[in-house]
Amino acid sequence: MSTDYSAAYSSALDDEVYGAPVLVEPGIRRLDGVVREASVPPFARPVRHGSLADLPFENASTAPDAVVLSRRTADGSWRDVTAAGFAAEVLAVAKGLISEGLTPGDRIAVMARTVYEWTVLDFAAWAAGLVTVPVYPTSSVFQARWILHDSGAVALVTETAGQAAALGPEFPHLPDLRRVWTVEKGHVEALAEAGAHVPDQEVEVRRGVLGPDTLATLVYTSGTTGRPKGCALSHGNFFAEVDNAIELLYPIFKARTSEEASVLLFLPMSHVFGRMVAVACVRARVRLGHAPSLAAEDLLPDLASFRPTCLLTIPYMLEKVFNTARAKAEEGGRVSTFDRAASVARRYGEAVEARQTGAGSGPSRALKTSRAFYDPLVYRKLRNAMGGRVKYAICGGSPLGRRLASFYAGAGIEIFEGYGLTETTGASTVTPPLKPRLGTVGWPLPGTRIRIAADGEVLVGGEHVLRGYWDPQAGGVVPAAPDGWLATGDIGELDGEGYLTITGRKKELIITSGGKSVAPAPLENWLRSHPLISQVMVLGDDRPYVSALITLDPAGITHWRRMNRKHPVPPELVADDEELRMILQRAVDEANKVLSRPESIRRFTILPGDFTEEAGHLTPSMKLRREAILRDFAEEVEGLYGGYSH
Repeated sequence: MSTDYSAAYSSALDDEVYGAPVLVEPGIRRLDGVVREASVPPFARPVRHGSLADLPFENASTAPDAVVLSRRTADGSWRDVTAAGFAAEVLAVAKGLISEGLTPGDRIAVMARTVYEWTVLDFAAWAAGLVTVPVYPTSSVFQARWILHDSGAVALVTETAGQAAALGPEFPHLPDLRRVWTVEKGHVEALAEAGAHVPDQEVEVRRGVLGPDTLATLVYTSGTTGRPKGCALSHGNFFAEVDNAIELLYPIFKARTSEEASVLLFLPMSHVFGRMVAVACVRARVRLGHAPSLAAEDLLPDLASFRPTCLLTIPYMLEKVFNTARAKAEEGGRVSTFDRAASVARRYGEAVEARQTGAGSGPSRALKTSRAFYDPLVYRKLRNAMGGRVKYAICGGSPLGRRLASFYAGAGIEIFEGYGLTETTGASTVTPPLKPRLGTVGWPLPGTRIRIAADGEVLVGGEHVLRGYWDPQAGGVVPAAPDGWLATGDIGELDGEGYLTITGRKKELIITSGGKSVAPAPLENWLRSHPLISQVMVLGDDRPYVSALITLDPAGITHWRRMNRKHPVPPELVADDEELRMILQRAVDEANKVLSRPESIRRFTILPGDFTEEAGHLTPSMKLRREAILRDFAEEVEGLYGGYSH
């Protein structure tokens, strides 16, 4: 291999680079002319002492009156929480946990939506020397019991009494579990009161023995196959992740205008993505708010009242925002205006990208004029639906795609697309500011190495990579990357400048009976962006051709039927509409255009209902549970291959 990245490392480690918003291009390594590795040096100095537990108290000491969080009140307004106020609350709850007999290293599980108390409990548990264990509030009783048992949690905090009641019959089978508290019953406040007699110094002592190598949390993978595994993430893992992200994404975390930077967090805090951003906001003193519901009727008022400057989101949500906006324009007789505006936004976003990457001169005068014309008609309305101040969105979970990325960029919302795993404490790559490449997941995050193995698998190295997997049978943590490289299970490619493109999951690669390998994700992502489609699963392993299961978007179908003056029919009969099938066939034909014949979707079927987490077809992060879907829709799958056998 040849390499040209040593100079980048030495320059980035110069003192003047730290703390400055710089753009260091990746070092590239090639093998036989193919890019096999890309790496970016760290932008932030490694943390050698202390832990995440120190952050609230450091903020209180440095800027006690700075607003670091906002808390939703009963009347729907937001109450600001200062650094000093947050530190006092964290200290009180930490003392309460100590008073209840929890000792350093004990695991405390939290089963709650994205609520203010989650962040308080996280930092309070760390200040008491504990290890937090998130449990998705949508988890089944079996899943929750497995996590509680495997982690050896001694305490559990649920958001609702219903969650605690549902798990109640399992408590006798969890010998380590000694305490159960419920947020809605006021137990967090009661903990703060119970610890009033504990000296502050007890918390200081517990904080003092923590270091970057101390275990901070066990985050269980959502488990698309098999039982979830506990990823053991240290305080140092979080520091390596958030400190470098803060330095790289300076427009978000280090605003250079007088406008306050703020983030409304609505993705699950049980997922490492949400936890990482919450820690980053506290670290950078960016005002953080919590929104517990993703339902439009709940989230839109939260966005309107909080008015964030940055959103943390997934492609599915950005697709639905776009499709909903277009549907409203169609209902108002302005769909042609919306479509022209969307085309202008995409061309504008692509022109800006070309200028930033040196591939073009930027938007023409005519394109600038068109964009200015459509801004009040379309783009501003879309931004207003997100609160009116959104300038940035961090998007992860799956590839967004060039079409939507360029649209949002042209509409005035810069998308920082990223890629990462629970095992990497969040992002491992991210769109570099000032030099995006639409359709990719960006460059390695500073301090990260990305390697492509001989079989195309993406390998990750860096200080943010987990210590190992939790294994109580083996006495604790079992190393996950002993050679310094974590095998992600994802298939990807690096281009000549170090941008990463994810093409699929290694385990999800379809190999047809004719021997053709097909990555299903690109086809699924393309089709899922259609306004009438909710979810898609492409299949064809050991079959003569590729096919697809398609579920319909209820809002999109309702709108389509209303606009076409179709009479309401039961959901199970919607799929029988020949006009609908023709529309979906055209969408499939468009997706097939960029593929060879053996890779293209030959047949599809429309399912009467959607894939849901409750039915076991989706993970909490909206990933397909393919084995469960194949099992539950075996008859429909066989119907796609009538006359053919395995």
